[in-house]
Amino acid sequence: MRVQPIFAALLLLAVATLAFPRPTPAATVPDFVVLAKDLKPAVVNISTSKTVRLRRPVLPGPRSPQQDFFDDFFDRFFQGQPQTPRKERSLGSGFVISADGYILTNDHVVDGADEIKVRLSDGRNFTATVKGLDPKLDLALLKIEAGDKLPVARLGDSGALKVGEWVMAIGNPFGLEQTVTVGIVSAKGRVIGAGPYDDFIQTDASINPGNSGGPLFNTAGEVVGINTAIVASGQGIGFATPINAAKSILTQLKETGHVSRGWLGVSVQLVTEDLAESFGLKEPKGALVAEVIADSPAEKAGIKRGDIILIFDGHEVDAINDLPRLVAATPAGKEVRLSVFRNGKTIEVTATVGKLQEEREETETAGASSDRLGLNVADVTPEVAQRYGLQAGKGALITGVDPAGPAAASNLHPGDLILEVNGRDTKSATAFRAEVEKTKPGEVLRLLIQRGDALLYTTVKVK
Repeated sequence: MRVQPIFAALLLLAVATLAFPRPTPAATVPDFVVLAKDLKPAVVNISTSKTVRLRRPVLPGPRSPQQDFFDDFFDRFFQGQPQTPRKERSLGSGFVISADGYILTNDHVVDGADEIKVRLSDGRNFTATVKGLDPKLDLALLKIEAGDKLPVARLGDSGALKVGEWVMAIGNPFGLEQTVTVGIVSAKGRVIGAGPYDDFIQTDASINPGNSGGPLFNTAGEVVGINTAIVASGQGIGFATPINAAKSILTQLKETGHVSRGWLGVSVQLVTEDLAESFGLKEPKGALVAEVIADSPAEKAGIKRGDIILIFDGHEVDAINDLPRLVAATPAGKEVRLSVFRNGKTIEVTATVGKLQEEREETETAGASSDRLGLNVADVTPEVAQRYGLQAGKGALITGVDPAGPAAASNLHPGDLILEVNGRDTKSATAFRAEVEKTKPGEVLRLLIQRGDALLYTTVKVK
């Protein structure tokens, strides 16, 4: 049977359609015009002022005879001269979270301010009072008396955010009121060294000085973050505190003005691949306990130095930063179960979480060298112990490190005190050297060291 040309063309089109399916239509771009119009009324501009006194300048860097001379000269020249106070002003942003005038912003926006002024989108100005501060999350709760109901920003669920979602920032960058910028969620769970509970949303929506404390909205018009930090040398890299973190402490800020957090009483460190291997853990995860504080909930629960905490109260501890956030969010007095990796197996431990108190958060001596690690160690004699505040007869004190050796590569420094080698106590420099000498080339030693007041584990590969 002969196929007519028109039918042949249709047949070829159908075959092509089956072979090459049409691409999925792209997601619809949000109507940012409508979003901006609806959301701007709940965003406020914040200006603060505080009185500062000029202080004698301090030269940067280490002390020197020239700096001492400068200090003496400055003191003599200005002795008896009055220190003229001056006003220091700063700008920030915030957003209304209740119709009766509660406003959320950053702690660093209002820190130390003598006066806080809030300007609404309709141009009205009010003096704000601080109702609560949480420096650890860099959050502040303010209150204004507007006399009528204010437009409110709805709080969303930052946990539901996905990388790649559209977001909108509104704020007061460089004093440019009600500035709107848009972008996407670039990453979640960022740790930038801002504090113990880092868990930032990264976005490429433009954020600049003055945006601090302002809201980051999703396309549903809900606040999912509080714009907090930027990378000074970068472009399109900004960070926002997840709104879920703020929601968890709002009641405390409103009722008491501060935040109470849970406390376990351990110092923890990152589980590297080498540390995981040395402990017999299949993969580097969890939080390695470097120190257990005396009479703490952790000590009472039987947690030991060298334990690796894998699960806390039903939540997996995938990384070291997970544990402080989980413990902090746990009410004091709550009994929790922990899964701990110890001596090659996982055990269950029960602890009662306590309350975090704010106040908690080269020598001339006989020694030994270890060319295989590239360091020198010495005994902790009574004289050395008194000089450095150590316990005599305990550990091997590092007195020198070869910059090209394995110890330097493991970030060991003179002054570090080696307390353990592969879980065994080290009482002297000679004992430490003996442990090193019986180790095969290429093997990794796990060391527990004391650096200042801190204990931490590290690994070093023997030559």
